[in-house]
Amino acid sequence: MTKIMKTCIMLFVFVSMVTVAQAQKFGYVNSQALLAEMADVKQARSELETLEKQLRAKGQGMLTELQTKYQEVQKRVAEGALSPKQQEEEATKLRTEEAKIAQYEQDMIKKIQEKEATLLQPILDKVNTAIKNVAEENGYTFIFDSSTQILLYAQESTDVSSLVKTKLGI
Repeated sequence: MTKIMKTCIMLFVFVSMVTVAQAQKFGYVNSQALLAEMADVKQARSELETLEKQLRAKGQGMLTELQTKYQEVQKRVAEGALSPKQQEEEATKLRTEEAKIAQYEQDMIKKIQEKEATLLQPILDKVNTAIKNVAEENGYTFIFDSSTQILLYAQESTDVSSLVKTKLGI
């Protein structure tokens, strides 16, 4: 009797799991393609490029100035205008300038990354909200991102990109 009871319970659990699995609705969206079409992203990229050009120009100016100073020191050394002690002092000054330039490059990268995060986070939040709204309105249990290379297979009918684009007004 207990064997029959266990079998019935197992059969009930299995049927319940199959029913629940069939009730779930899945969809996918290509977030990279979606972002590429958004005007907000294009504007953010343009601002980042402008900032990067400005920062690189300043860094290039610092590097040019250092090279000029280095050539001047070399010229003075060749002329014999600097004593060994003065040469050491000038070399120390040049190394300090090199360190400043290296620090500037690190700061520049950090500024660009921070600006990118500041500009893109509201856009990503907007996209995520649109995806969430589409999922809730259309009864999707899961929506996957096909641009992450994790999605192994999907039917075209489960692509919700057009619904998300509509939500975003694209």
